[in-house]
Amino acid sequence: MAHGTADRQPARRPGGRNARVRAQILAATVELVARDGIAGFRYEEVAEFAGVHKTSVYRNWPDREELVVEALLRYAEDLASVADTGDIHRDLVDFLLALAGGLETPFGRTLEQAIQPARQSPTVQTLTKILDQRVAAMRRRVDTAVDRGELPPVDSSFLGEMISGPVHLIVNRGMRPFTRTDAERIVGVVLAGIRATASHA
Repeated sequence: MAHGTADRQPARRPGGRNARVRAQILAATVELVARDGIAGFRYEEVAEFAGVHKTSVYRNWPDREELVVEALLRYAEDLASVADTGDIHRDLVDFLLALAGGLETPFGRTLEQAIQPARQSPTVQTLTKILDQRVAAMRRRVDTAVDRGELPPVDSSFLGEMISGPVHLIVNRGMRPFTRTDAERIVGVVLAGIRATASHA
């Protein structure tokens, strides 16, 4: 009887296969966008690249833009998160490392390039929303640190720009990898400056 129960455990759940197919399609879309850029992305290639039937792509995403947008959002979720360990310095360092890690991938570089042009397409507008999510997550974490007394009152958007700007600069120049030492120095200098400014106010 126990053997029969074990056999039945991996039984299919409703929607399980569809969820797996969707994940394959999104992963394939990310790879194709990374390879060809958003402008060169070909909707027709996705099914073959994902190893699924074309109807699975068209049924789930009748519109090319919707598919690209969902793939971008799925990829960018990690870039928009900021941990809260109770140590603002550590959390910001980890955030910068995750940001740099994402930007250093082929897809991350495509994402960066895509937000440079005028914001005319729905895809590019969505990319700006991803950045807005990242800024909002940063603002919430900094505001929490201020409430706890970890930081003096500070413009959280400005702090976010100050610490993330150097990451984009180092990664986009591509002259060397972004390291934990870089992140520690950036966060240390910015937080020290904020604290020193507040103490002289």
